[in-house]
Amino acid sequence: MALAGKVALVTGSTSGIGLGIARALAREGADVMLNGFGDAAQIERLRAEITMEHSVRVHYNGADLSDPLQVAALVSTTQRELGALDVLVNNAGIQFVSPIEDFPDEKWQAIIALNLSATFYAMKAAIPMMKSKRWGRIINVASAHGLVASANKIAYVAAKHGVVGATKVAALEVANDGVTVNAICPGWVLTPLVEQQLKDRAAASGGDVASEAVKLLEEKQPMLSFTSPEAIGEMVVFLCSDAAATITGSPLSIDGGWVAQ
Repeated sequence: MALAGKVALVTGSTSGIGLGIARALAREGADVMLNGFGDAAQIERLRAEITMEHSVRVHYNGADLSDPLQVAALVSTTQRELGALDVLVNNAGIQFVSPIEDFPDEKWQAIIALNLSATFYAMKAAIPMMKSKRWGRIINVASAHGLVASANKIAYVAAKHGVVGATKVAALEVANDGVTVNAICPGWVLTPLVEQQLKDRAAASGGDVASEAVKLLEEKQPMLSFTSPEAIGEMVVFLCSDAAATITGSPLSIDGGWVAQ
């Protein structure tokens, strides 16, 4: 268990990519602070399940990451309740699709607040404690849209490009403090939200889910395969390993060739 004795905070970890990352870190022995929205009873079942399966401490905090004060409090609470903060994974995010001229101001503000500003505030709070221990790993979950654009996603693309830029700046600042900062840039990931999207597309078209999956993938990816949340979790584990000690400031694609085109 390569991360035994380490403490990880994973935002947006009650489902999807974040949950896959939290499970992977727990499997390697890390104690984990979960964060996200959802049914309280379901979240408690997840927390208890991960605790029992991996014999690690798993706590939950429902901080609203659109509020800078709650972001800072989440970081300090993780340190207080679990005794440290060694691994920070900024994963929480939301999406909205619209042409620029029709894009609601409140949606722009919400997406920038959660997808970009929360990453800044969490790093700002976590970096001092990581520097004091001379060991830390910060992994920001960006997107293929942190490297290239798609129409009708102005706020998401701007935020994810910002996450990649912020990752590079942070990596430079802590390059000799034992802390690495990297961004993971996924393409299509088979999360519960995407699974529902495929079902909705199939219902609307009168087709089947498998056919809609291929259509969705081929819009962007040469490789017609989804990435799994578990695979992204394994990528995070690698970035926490000694083998990745000199990987920093990198936007790392896991996207089926999306940005290679």
